[in-house]
Amino acid sequence: MTADTARLRRALAESVPVDDPAWRDALEAVPRELFLGQAVFRPSGTRWEPVIRESVGDEEWLRLVHQDTTWVTQIDGIAAADATGPLSGRPTSSSTLPSLVVRMLDLAGIREGDRVLEIGTGTGYSTAVLCHRLGDQNVYSIEYDPRLAAAAAEHIRSAGYSPTLLTGDGLAGHRDAADYDAIVATCAVRYIPPAWLHQVRDGGTITTTLSGWMLASGLIRLTVHDDGTATGRFADDRIGYMLARPHERPPRPTFHQRPGHTRPTRLDPGLLEDWTGHFVAQLAAPSAELMTTGDGVILVDVATGSQAWTETAGNGWRVHQHGPLRLWDAVEEALTTWRAAGAPPQSRFGMSVEGDGTQRVWLGEPTGPGWDLPV
Repeated sequence: MTADTARLRRALAESVPVDDPAWRDALEAVPRELFLGQAVFRPSGTRWEPVIRESVGDEEWLRLVHQDTTWVTQIDGIAAADATGPLSGRPTSSSTLPSLVVRMLDLAGIREGDRVLEIGTGTGYSTAVLCHRLGDQNVYSIEYDPRLAAAAAEHIRSAGYSPTLLTGDGLAGHRDAADYDAIVATCAVRYIPPAWLHQVRDGGTITTTLSGWMLASGLIRLTVHDDGTATGRFADDRIGYMLARPHERPPRPTFHQRPGHTRPTRLDPGLLEDWTGHFVAQLAAPSAELMTTGDGVILVDVATGSQAWTETAGNGWRVHQHGPLRLWDAVEEALTTWRAAGAPPQSRFGMSVEGDGTQRVWLGEPTGPGWDLPV
């Protein structure tokens, strides 16, 4: 027997904490099963296993679809429906868990009558949630991947909505319909694209996750001011989105350890396992990738080839640094500053975008210690 989808949607909506109950109404109204096609990926060890609707049956499929879970729909450009077996690789599209969808919209402060630009249509589910709340005429959504954009348009139409859908680089926004009351990104960025600042009205908001090549994340809402600057504070939410395609890490050669300059570390490399510690390390070395070993961590700078790697040494650790950048020195200094402030959560961090284009994340107050983003 096919599961009662209305009951499943109601149960999902009731399980999601929201400040504005209108978003819960939207979750109950939008049929998520229309946005996932006939297959998704789920993690299986270090690989991604396709889950096919026909194989698991309608009732189990609908039960899975209506969980508050992110379902990956594409791995390195391969859709789940096209996979012939488990895949290795990185997710390149997903249907975000519904609680995160409405958390982002809650945080953005979106209200009735607002005009919203969504960056990253994805499957179209969050776009439909916006349409239910705001009306089709107030929702604009842009998707980078043409294949995903076409599938999302079909999903959205089948659910009965007709927002303005665009295909292209979301980092350029959509100038023709500006000014927006809010821009909400369902992908992460390394810095705030200047076009977004120019397309939001004075007092409007930009809500996104700030990430980087270490894949640390921070969720922030910025308020845009009449002089073209923007400021905001990070939330404590531990969430992450995939980086926008133009902000993705470039390929790098296979890593080979080089001894370089060696010294004892002053801090435990395990601090990078902390959510905020990881974020602080990324601020300090924004063009570095992070890998881990049984012994410690590896940092490799994509731009210069500089590297740092740690290993245990007696009761402590030592670090080897090679290349023009002393990556571990920069990370250690930033972590020391954070710990000296009491190792606070991300809600103690904020961000400023200045008129000259400088973007800075700071700790405590705008005049406190801070780190420039790689604009």
